[in-house]
Amino acid sequence: MRSIRRQLLVWLLALVIVGVGFAGWLIYRQALAEANELFDYQLQQIAAALPSEPFSSVLSSRSETDEGVVIQIWNRNGVLMYYSHPRVPLAPHAELGFSTETTPRGEWRVYSAIVGDNVVQLAQPLSIRNRVAAGVAWRTLWPLVLLLPLLGLAIWVIVGRGLAPLQRVTRALDSRHPEALDPLSDQRLPQEVRPLVRALNALLARLSTALDTQKAFVADAAHELRTPLAAVKIQAQLVARAGDDAARREALTDLNEGIARATRLAEQLLALARSEPDGKAVAAAVDLRALLDDCVRAYVLVAQERGVDLGVEASEPATVIGDADSLRVMFNNLIDNAIKYTPKGGRVDVCLKVDAGRPVVEIADTGPGIPEEERERVFDRFYRVGEGANRARADVAGSGLGLAIVRRIADQHGAVVSLGESVAGGLKVAVEFALAGRGHA
Repeated sequence: MRSIRRQLLVWLLALVIVGVGFAGWLIYRQALAEANELFDYQLQQIAAALPSEPFSSVLSSRSETDEGVVIQIWNRNGVLMYYSHPRVPLAPHAELGFSTETTPRGEWRVYSAIVGDNVVQLAQPLSIRNRVAAGVAWRTLWPLVLLLPLLGLAIWVIVGRGLAPLQRVTRALDSRHPEALDPLSDQRLPQEVRPLVRALNALLARLSTALDTQKAFVADAAHELRTPLAAVKIQAQLVARAGDDAARREALTDLNEGIARATRLAEQLLALARSEPDGKAVAAAVDLRALLDDCVRAYVLVAQERGVDLGVEASEPATVIGDADSLRVMFNNLIDNAIKYTPKGGRVDVCLKVDAGRPVVEIADTGPGIPEEERERVFDRFYRVGEGANRARADVAGSGLGLAIVRRIADQHGAVVSLGESVAGGLKVAVEFALAGRGHA
């Protein structure tokens, strides 16, 4: 497992070590430059201190030269008069001024000058200067090197204190009850941690809303299922108490209808559950015209049994991105509702057109329609339009879930569902999708 604290420690120490190394290199270069100036000045002073008279008169009075400095002296005729270190291989001729000479024993700094009647050459190995500069740099940096372990410990502690708010948030989440979805407090938290806590609070709010919706759905579903199941139970008892075959057949017919209603309600509840925001849907290109043709063909026989003329009025090619199964459920609910509420001899027209690049599906019927003041409420779960003089249908049984399922699936696909009045005075449902070839799933 990767540790933020360990990574910060490694990277910060690495940066410190690189910084110390770079600083050491700069200090070494500066110290070397100063050492070169100092030793060059020393060579000049040594040359100036030599006697200016002919060297033969002072040769016996010279003592050992300064350690590390090699001296050669020539007279005006070019004869070598003095060589302090004969074993050091230096150039046999002098070049006035400063120069750097490379020999088998390394590089040398050479200074040559005319002193009286003599030519004096002084040489010093550069290794001495390098050692002096390295010593200065090391004496400057060694306290920092010794402090590196303490610096690492300080980084470890400081990073730990910096990450302490995350640990507090973690402990607060670990100690919570599964149903405790109230927001976390973001007081006394660093700026860097607050966005994380706010994101967690937003997630908790969404979870709370989802749980509340689920609880309401389960409670409503249980309430709605209680009535058809109680009716099925009563109808089963009537079958058991039937005194003759005619009564038994009538009771069995009622029982089958009750079972069909309960089955239909259970199917719609499952469809609504699948259309919830967390439902898994596979997005793909969907041919709307082919899908609508399949849905209409599936309900042709049902429409014929009810005496309703079901057909496709117009159909243009259109494609959307979405889940074909969910869209099929949506259109099946719309067609089923239209057939159920259309009286015998009426008609249901399905139309697919493309308006300004947006596919629009319209399903219009010749039924009683929905009053304008109730058109928004019919999308609520388990809500059914109150029966009026123009809406009483003894053969219509519903659960109030059909349009709720339609709205949910349409929202998932970025479509807009609107209710209006058809030309024949019934209900017209229009589903307008996003631009052709675009959508959500």
